Amino acid sequence: MRAQLRWDIVCRVVDNYGDAGVAWRLARQLAHEHRQRVTLWIDDFAPLALLVPGIDPTRPAEAEGVQVRRGPADARWTPGDVVIDAFGGGLPASWIDAMASAARPPAWAVLEYLSAEAWVDDAHLRASPEPHTGLARHYWCPGFTSATGGLLREGDLLERRDRFRRDPGAAAAVLSALGVTVPTRARVGLVFCYPTAALPDLFDAWSEGGDPVVALVPQGAAEGALDRWCGGAVPQPGAPVVRGALTLASIPFVPQREFDALLWSCDFALVRGEDSFVRAQWAAMPFAWHAYPQDDGAQFAKIGAFHDRFLQGAPAEAADAVRAFNGAINRADGTALAAAWDAFDRSRATLRIHAAQWADHLAAHPDLASGLVRWVESRL
Repeated sequence: MRAQLRWDIVCRVVDNYGDAGVAWRLARQLAHEHRQRVTLWIDDFAPLALLVPGIDPTRPAEAEGVQVRRGPADARWTPGDVVIDAFGGGLPASWIDAMASAARPPAWAVLEYLSAEAWVDDAHLRASPEPHTGLARHYWCPGFTSATGGLLREGDLLERRDRFRRDPGAAAAVLSALGVTVPTRARVGLVFCYPTAALPDLFDAWSEGGDPVVALVPQGAAEGALDRWCGGAVPQPGAPVVRGALTLASIPFVPQREFDALLWSCDFALVRGEDSFVRAQWAAMPFAWHAYPQDDGAQFAKIGAFHDRFLQGAPAEAADAVRAFNGAINRADGTALAAAWDAFDRSRATLRIHAAQWADHLAAHPDLASGLVRWVESRL
């Protein structure tokens, strides 16, 4: 029987939904699938309260087997067996001193942001002693190859996805519960991207197109673009805005456990950050990735590296359509985004086949949580 260890995961929120979402997904999988004792220390409860029912943004909580505490600054803490520094936000000096003084210092891993760049293979599990104490810490690098730390994936995820898609009424039930009615022949797309001035041009292209589009926009996402395009009359849940062939439907922000079914109910998606980006890949669907914008433009190298991996073996026309559509939204180029839509839309059937092959390829690698547990057990 696997040993039950005490894990502390530390998350300092920068990209609010992405950071909190990844940290929570890891914590929950460790608790549920690996029966570990997990505490998530997070400095901002607000995004987590949207993702996890039962979390109160004002106080500590226990949810789905995970202890949630505000921190790590000034938190009283006794070292356990494992410390995960999510995204390299850093640990308080008092924590590091306590770890160094422990009879058996905990295994310490820095969970890096996801990247498809070549350096990740070499950086994964690289040791970097803490400079003041010499404590061993290692970098855990999520990625897309067997040399990396893998991707978060629950053990039954692909089985649930396939069962959902075999049910002819499943998607309609999900959308109906969100107050969304889908016209005949309409394509359903999720618009969950960062604020960008490019969206109104895409909305124009959808509204003036020949086939209907239902765009699902979670509350709190793309509000500026919605306001500009709707002239202030932004859609509310249950009260969509219809213009030409486009139905803009505002939907409630769904809990993380319901997000996969939302993706499975769509024909395409615009996703952002890290967590929804990975879930779109497991959904095996056509998608555009709006990467987290960085002042130095470093996101463009990440986007290019991902496309080089993801689009290997894809038909040239479909690959070009993905690069053009993704490039335009990340450059905030509305004219190019609208122009790229037709080719992306025409390629959806081809992209769905390719995306399914990609998901199967990724699923052949160990998932991130399982690999992390095995590494920790090898060190203790």
